Amino acid sequence: MPGETRQSIIDEEHLKLLSLGYVVSACVSAFYSMFGLLYVFMGIMMSATFSHLPQNPANPAQAPPDFVGWIFGFIGLAFFLIGIAVTAARFRAAWCVKHRKSRVFCMVVAGIGCIEIPYGTVLGVFSFLVLGRDSVVPLFSPRPPVDPLVEG
Repeated sequence: MPGETRQSIIDEEHLKLLSLGYVVSACVSAFYSMFGLLYVFMGIMMSATFSHLPQNPANPAQAPPDFVGWIFGFIGLAFFLIGIAVTAARFRAAWCVKHRKSRVFCMVVAGIGCIEIPYGTVLGVFSFLVLGRDSVVPLFSPRPPVDPLVEG
């Protein structure tokens, strides 16, 4: 088997595994982003509970203010939205790797994923190794459009 053919088979397999890795990572990220919704729910419940507490005129500072629950909820909402954005970026990166498009976008997502120790770091490093190969870079280059009238 010639070396060039062998390397192209290896590259194809590594790109398939990379795409699968991004799908799994996106699913895990989507699962963990749901914890943000838990905090949103707890913040709403805290705010509703605090607003129904009876006020003690002798000691008005006894009950926490209503906005404490809303702050809790907004932090949870921010966590959820950031998690969903990361999830969407990883699903998009998986699609881009599978269809050999937007190599730079995939590398940016890999760099952001390196923050997520240890699995995101492993996926990011492998992404840099595979997408940086000289044999993989041409696979992501834009192809000229095919004119069906010229093919004949």
